[in-house]
This record gives sequence, C-alpha cells and structure tokens, in this order.
Amino acid sequence: MNPKVKSLRRQNIRYRIRKKIGEGSAQRPRLSVFRSNTDIYVQLIDDAAGQTLAAASSKDKDIAAQKVTKSEKSKLVGAAIARKASELGIKDVTFDRGGYLYHGRVKSVADGAREGGLQF
Repeated sequence: MNPKVKSLRRQNIRYRIRKKIGEGSAQRPRLSVFRSNTDIYVQLIDDAAGQTLAAASSKDKDIAAQKVTKSEKSKLVGAAIARKASELGIKDVTFDRGGYLYHGRVKSVADGAREGGLQF
C-alpha cells in the first residue's frame, strides 16, 4: 500500500474516533496514545484549555532501563500515566487509541492504566 494513502487513511480514522469520543475536559481528559516503531507515548489532554495535563512514555528512565518486551513496556507506561493522573486527582478519562487497532501495545497501555486505577 502506498505510504501516503496509508497515512491519510489513519488520519481519517483518527478524525472519526475524535468525533465519537468528543473533547477532553479538565474533569475527564482524553488519554491519547501515539505508537512509533520502537516506543509508545501517552498524554492526558484537556482539549478545552488546549494543554497537556500529564504525559508518560517508554523513554522515561525507569521504564527504558527495564529489559522487557515492547508490550510489557507499554503496560508499564499505562501504569505510569495512571499514577500521574491519581496525583492530579483524575480518575475518569476518555481513551483515544489514535487510529491504531485496540490490540497489542495499545491494549497493553489500556490494561496498565486500568490496573493503575483509571476508569474509561
């Protein structure tokens, strides 16, 4: 498949997801996931104010130091964002998978965040 077409397809999927889940607020921010080939990044976003409340990634020192698979690192990233959210007093979030399938590393992030205490 042409890379340009593939990126446009994912962009359209992202727009569809964003329309369905709505915007994040300070009380219920959007948990956005970005997945690269090597790492995974998550953010808690308040769309009303246009700012990121908290972020975590597999490049964080405590997570990157562990020699585990990418899926297991993703679960640790989910737990890390849940810890940061609980420090901010956030329990409910809206999960934005960012156009990726809810499978593999994206699912591991969600599982880690749920085990950390986030509800979505």
